[in-house]
Amino acid sequence: MTFDVHIIGGGLAGSEAAWQLAQRGAKVRLSEMRGGGDMTPAHQTDGLAELVCSNSFRSDDDERNAVGLLHHEMRRLGSLIMQAGEVARVPAGSAMAVDRDVFSAEVQKALESHPNVTVVRERVDELPASGLTIVATGPLTAPSLAQSIVKITGKDRLAFFDAIAPIVHRDSINMDICWMAARWDKGGKDYINCPMTKEQYLAFHQGLLDAEKGEFKEWEANTPYFEGCMPIEVMAERGVETLRFGPMKPVGLDNPHWATPEHPNGRWPYAVVQLRQDNKLGTLWNMVGFQTKMKYAEQVRLFRTIPGLENAEFARLGGMHRNTFINSPVLLDRQLRLKGAEHIRFAGQVTGCEGYVESSAVGLMAGMMAAAELAGVNWTSPPRTSALGALLAHVTGDAEAESYQPMNINFGLFPPLPDVKKKARKEAYTERAKADFGIWLASLERVTA
Repeated sequence: MTFDVHIIGGGLAGSEAAWQLAQRGAKVRLSEMRGGGDMTPAHQTDGLAELVCSNSFRSDDDERNAVGLLHHEMRRLGSLIMQAGEVARVPAGSAMAVDRDVFSAEVQKALESHPNVTVVRERVDELPASGLTIVATGPLTAPSLAQSIVKITGKDRLAFFDAIAPIVHRDSINMDICWMAARWDKGGKDYINCPMTKEQYLAFHQGLLDAEKGEFKEWEANTPYFEGCMPIEVMAERGVETLRFGPMKPVGLDNPHWATPEHPNGRWPYAVVQLRQDNKLGTLWNMVGFQTKMKYAEQVRLFRTIPGLENAEFARLGGMHRNTFINSPVLLDRQLRLKGAEHIRFAGQVTGCEGYVESSAVGLMAGMMAAAELAGVNWTSPPRTSALGALLAHVTGDAEAESYQPMNINFGLFPPLPDVKKKARKEAYTERAKADFGIWLASLERVTA
């Protein structure tokens, strides 16, 4: 079988890179070890682009939010991940959440039916010595390939813990206690809310501190957590009020079950546990921000003390695994190529970006870069003022190499706007980004037309 580019890894980044290349006429071999006799510690299926943690792509607001802006830019570039996300979309207020099974099936169908893509179920143990290659194996890179990366880079790999939140069956939730609403009524009644009094919250917090946690393996002992995906019990250890200002914040949520003549809409609970729809049928709901390392029996016992979840049945309990990523600012050039082995590009979470959308975005750019190289066209990076350009700059050189850690897209990665008042800054960032991105896209289309 002949191909122009070999992509290793069929997650979000690899799938997006394959789509971008195939749409531009390149022949792609997409290697995915799941389905070929291998599995990772976190995946449950062999489906391409399986979502192993949350089912949310986070905010879809492209006027005030950096990740929503990234959605906007990816859509304009024909992103497969965003297209499949729309087909699989479920209610989530102003966020974009998907039915994970429908989403994976849509991505797989698009790639397997594309005449320029060949999906091969195989594990790749060594970095290819030649030929255009995109490594998009993600944070769960197989040990053999990870060692090959270490060998060729001469740099030790970095790692952090990522945690998975539990999923609850909808019909096991007591709606006589819980109610449906989005915070401040934004986006409709898209979340199930479990209210807590002060006494209930304090007892739950103590339960998190006392719960039996899973043991760490020797090689996991000194691996740092990623701040954006902190286990619930680790947050609890930071102070009794930490959760009330994080995933359990009650602000903007009037509990109608607590309505009184003085407060006809109800009153805010002391703390709230929110659940978000996880599939299109609405039968599965995940506990927002409740990723955990607690042992399974402890999870069931403690989570059933949450009001409304007394009889909760869990489709999946929480878990945690080690994620692997490279020191990209040191190892990669501005086109995501490995210095000293420029036939190899890296894409996705293995580069140290964090989040489904960010991973897909880096895969999208890697695919476009490889396509340009095949066509003999000089690649011009998206402007630094755009979400794609800011993310690329962070991964390939802006970040401090010595302290490099996974990062979600945020306006802190964008060139500053010091003359804009703070209240108007988010809108100013997105307006500037859209204008500059539009100019870049027009120039790109003229070159490739």
